[in-house]
Amino acid sequence: MVLLAAGPVWAQIAGGAETAGTGPGSNGGGMLTPAPVSGDGYAMGFTSETRANYLRGGLMFSTAYDSEVTTGTSGQPVSDVSYSIWPTISLDETRPRFHWTLSYSPGYTFYQRTSSLDAANQNLAVAFKYRLSPHVTLSLRDSFLKTSSVLNQANPGSETPVSGAVSAPNDSVIAPIANVLTNNANATLTYQFSANGMIGASGTFTNLHYPNAAQVPGLFDSSSKGGSAFYNHRLSTMNYIGATYQYQTFFSYPSGGQSETQTQSVLLFYTLYFKPTLSLSLFGGPQYSNTQQLGLPPSQSWSPAGGASFGWQGKVTSIAASYSQAINGGGGLVGAVHYYGLNASVRQQITRNLNAAISGSYANNEVIDPLPGFNNSGHTVSGNASLQRQISQNLTAGVQYSRVHQIYNDVPAISVLPDHNRVAGTISYQFSKPLGR
Repeated sequence: MVLLAAGPVWAQIAGGAETAGTGPGSNGGGMLTPAPVSGDGYAMGFTSETRANYLRGGLMFSTAYDSEVTTGTSGQPVSDVSYSIWPTISLDETRPRFHWTLSYSPGYTFYQRTSSLDAANQNLAVAFKYRLSPHVTLSLRDSFLKTSSVLNQANPGSETPVSGAVSAPNDSVIAPIANVLTNNANATLTYQFSANGMIGASGTFTNLHYPNAAQVPGLFDSSSKGGSAFYNHRLSTMNYIGATYQYQTFFSYPSGGQSETQTQSVLLFYTLYFKPTLSLSLFGGPQYSNTQQLGLPPSQSWSPAGGASFGWQGKVTSIAASYSQAINGGGGLVGAVHYYGLNASVRQQITRNLNAAISGSYANNEVIDPLPGFNNSGHTVSGNASLQRQISQNLTAGVQYSRVHQIYNDVPAISVLPDHNRVAGTISYQFSKPLGR
């Protein structure tokens, strides 16, 4: 839908249109939308890499050793070596009134010993931002992922952005070797009605689907939808405060029924912009929930929600970290959860041709109103480290190590193999072509 909309938008943009400011202190006086309500994550690319108006493409080949891909007849973990091939294409274009990016990476993974796990992969992400008027901006984002291993991605050297949002999809429950389909979409409209005042509204949708339920016993499909409205006020060039109201509904689809949790939140937030690429945000407030769990009477409760996030995108260093606690989707568990999560990521350019990245996360998921005798609450600890070296202008090689440790005693898909280690090597050919030149 976003791609189809881009055509008429392109035609509406006249040359020489004035560009509104995009940050504190800019000539146009434009306000930033703070991380708690923007829906954007903290990008881990260096400022030296954020060049717009480029078409990029390439081909990546990777091989990996997984310590636990399945269990043998004796119940012991079975390791295997996999091979993946990923064609990639991306587009980043900026014009006076709009900016859009597109990335697409289809691929195929096959295993040396367990050929039943061979699968095709799809990874598509689109982001579109259009300035409808000097003070009104529309942002659309959508990402779709179809994978046979969430640890096997087409861009191992670029860490996943850390979210600083009030509510982000819960992807902390990991089935390392299983077919998974996810779709996350967000639409945000902002209106800067005065020099230092902004209001906005957004809608979100998420969907998680396991095509082969036999691969993930104890995990279930889930989805969510929601909307929010916020007020954002700029106290000074560096200081922003505001408030947001959020309504969400979380669904889980266990066998033979449905679990539903509705939440309403009123949260205050504060953001300090040391500069547009360096910021610190805090948010907090009460959250009300109404849960209808399969086979149980409805239950209501009040609980605190809050968090903090930090992001710095530098010339050769990028750092991002966040902590949040709130009611969120179960991410495959039997219902919505009280989520407590910490995420951090660091990327560093060591030399001109060598980059390193490291990230880690901890998540505790406490299922709301669990069924008697069945409680799949638990926690996840994961980490990732990678090195990438530029061999030539178009050729890059890299290595990566990932580890996941999970405790979910009533989820057989995880409790049978609670630990997962993966070592991968990649080599890729990439090209870039400037647009409009």
